[in-house]
Amino acid sequence: MSTKPDKEALKQLRKERKAYIDRARQSVKEQNKITKAIKTELSKEARSVPEIARALKMKTATALMYVSALRKYGEVIEGPKDGDYFKYQLAE
Repeated sequence: MSTKPDKEALKQLRKERKAYIDRARQSVKEQNKITKAIKTELSKEARSVPEIARALKMKTATALMYVSALRKYGEVIEGPKDGDYFKYQLAE
């Protein structure tokens, strides 16, 4: 039995899944754009989630989701609390 992939079958599979692949590619591109924008904001000064959301004209819940992910992976750190919100800054 051959372990070589069937080129025609792979070609057909790519064709069938093109829409899914394009959508996933676009989603990753958008996520990278938002992540970069948040990091740019935090490079200026420490900011709270609502401040980040206002600066980037996005929903606070969306900003919180991205900041939480960046914090989880060590890209941002939680700073001192300012009123009801923590200020976040880029990790060194």
